[in-house]
Amino acid sequence: MTTSCPQANHPAPAAHTAPWTTSARRPERVSVTVYAPDPVLYVGIVHQLRQRPEIEFVEAGAADSAQVSLITVDTVDDETSALLNRLRHNSATRTGLVVGTFESGDALQRAIDNGVAAVLRRAEADQDRLLRLVLAIANGEGMLPGDLLAKLLTHVGSMQRSSPLDPRAASLSTLAPRETEMLRLVAEGLDTGEIARKTSYSERTVKNVLHEVITRLQLRNRAHAVGYALRNGLI
Repeated sequence: MTTSCPQANHPAPAAHTAPWTTSARRPERVSVTVYAPDPVLYVGIVHQLRQRPEIEFVEAGAADSAQVSLITVDTVDDETSALLNRLRHNSATRTGLVVGTFESGDALQRAIDNGVAAVLRRAEADQDRLLRLVLAIANGEGMLPGDLLAKLLTHVGSMQRSSPLDPRAASLSTLAPRETEMLRLVAEGLDTGEIARKTSYSERTVKNVLHEVITRLQLRNRAHAVGYALRNGLI
């Protein structure tokens, strides 16, 4: 912003009073690719995100190099699961799902097991929510609507009654209290900043703690960690 020069008989304001007006940097752009079986869905998502300076679109030919992949579908069917599985095994991209509906808790669990880090209902996918979804995924965070979390809890409860615990579940007993607390807060839908404020730890500490849990239990992301912990009775 341009300001008028002060008169000679008035002291100039200190240079440090508003450094953000002159030295603020534009945040790094997040590279995104969009997958959608329906061209109308594809155009709708791309149109909303293309207007945002934070987003850099990656064409389909180089999609595996994108930081974030958005899968936009009506429902998670076998074809969607196959795509999620391919992305999980063949690229370093982080995956988000914009979905019309989940027909069952099992479909949601399969999506998370296949590397989906965040979910947004298509009916709620306006520009601001899409941007928050992409930035959360790029930052290693997760997003899950409350009703879908409830569906996941119901599904996990039924699995606990009918299936033995994962052999790795013994590792859960070694979790430190703050690791357990942070996983619970992730399950409640809190992001890194909110967890940091609630626990009085720095954001860096929150990220490090969650990364340690995910690495130690050989999981893929926060959503997978929450699903795994729920399934094994930790939270």
